[in-house]
Amino acid sequence: MAATETPSVNLSTLPIPQLNSIKNQLTQELQHLTSSFTQLRAAQAKFRDCINSIRDGIEKGERREGTPILVPLTPSLYVPGKLASTETVLVDIGTGFYVEKTPPDARHFYTSKVDDLGKNLKDLETIVQGKQGSLNVVEDGMRSTVFAALAGN
Repeated sequence: MAATETPSVNLSTLPIPQLNSIKNQLTQELQHLTSSFTQLRAAQAKFRDCINSIRDGIEKGERREGTPILVPLTPSLYVPGKLASTETVLVDIGTGFYVEKTPPDARHFYTSKVDDLGKNLKDLETIVQGKQGSLNVVEDGMRSTVFAALAGN
C-alpha cells in the first residue's frame, strides 16, 4: 500500500455507534468545506466588483479628478469624497495593506485573484463531492447494518 493511500474499512463490520461517529465527522467536514466554498465565492464576487469599478469608474473616462464619489468604509457605510486621481488607484492586497497601481495593473491584479480563486473553487468542489460520496457510503452502510440487525431479530 502506498503512503498516500487511505486504508479501507469494511463498513458492515463496524458497530452502529462507530458508523454514527464517522457520519457525524463527515457531516461536520462537509459543512466546513461548504462554508469555505461559499466564502471563496463571495471573495471572487468582490474581486469581480473591483474589476467592474475600475473599468466603469476610471477607465471609461467618465470621471475626472474632483468628481464627487462615495467611499466605502464598510460594506454598509459610505462617506462622501472626491476623486483625487484617475492615473492611479489604491488596491487592497490583504491584511490592511494597500498599494497604488495604475488602473490596468489593478485590473490585472484582481483578474489574477479571480482566476486563482476559480482554481481553488474547482479543487474544493472536487473535495466536497468526494466527502459527499463518502457520507453517502457511510449512510448506506448504516442502513444495511440496521436492516441486517432487524432481520436477525
